[in-house]
Amino acid sequence: MNNWIVFTVGFIAQTLFSSRLIIQWITSEKQRKVITPSLFWVLSLIASFLLFIYGYLREDFAIMLGQALTYFIYIRNLQLQNQWQKIHVVLQWLILLIPTFVVIYYFNNNTIDVTLLFKNEKIPLWLLVLGIISQVVFTLRFIYQWIYSERAKESILPFGFWLLSLIGSSLILIYAIFRRDPVLFVGHLLGAIIYVRNLVLLNKMEKWANS
Repeated sequence: MNNWIVFTVGFIAQTLFSSRLIIQWITSEKQRKVITPSLFWVLSLIASFLLFIYGYLREDFAIMLGQALTYFIYIRNLQLQNQWQKIHVVLQWLILLIPTFVVIYYFNNNTIDVTLLFKNEKIPLWLLVLGIISQVVFTLRFIYQWIYSERAKESILPFGFWLLSLIGSSLILIYAIFRRDPVLFVGHLLGAIIYVRNLVLLNKMEKWANS
């Protein structure tokens, strides 16, 4: 497949990811506290699916792993915000099943996909390990956020979420530089700036609460 098509899919995904952060950032700045609008999770869900496809087209297991781990957490947050229930049941099932269908299709198309993903000549083993670690750290933020939100019975983005976001994003930036991946680099560079701003806002909120 032509590189421009592959990168177009990736940039659309990263644009949606960046859009969700910008929307969340603007909303939080207006409220002077960290807010998570429902649109944040809707855009996350769409972007995650597209970036998963991008990862496969780039034969990049690290990217696919990161998106596969967070896709259903986005759905759970929509459920906690009572937005998932507003989606037609047919569309709900499509959203839930399409990623599975994609995996089944790609892994049964007469190509040794597992070998391509784990033995990609363009990604040496040390770089693949760095990418996987980066995605795992970046994904842990949503696992942490999920557990935190389940306990609070509402969708919340706590301080730990933004801290793990910043650490994971920084590692992915390093990976993107070595991988020469403009999609990851541009997306996470903008993200790192917003993560820092949210950490500052949360720190101010904590100081006001203790004063």
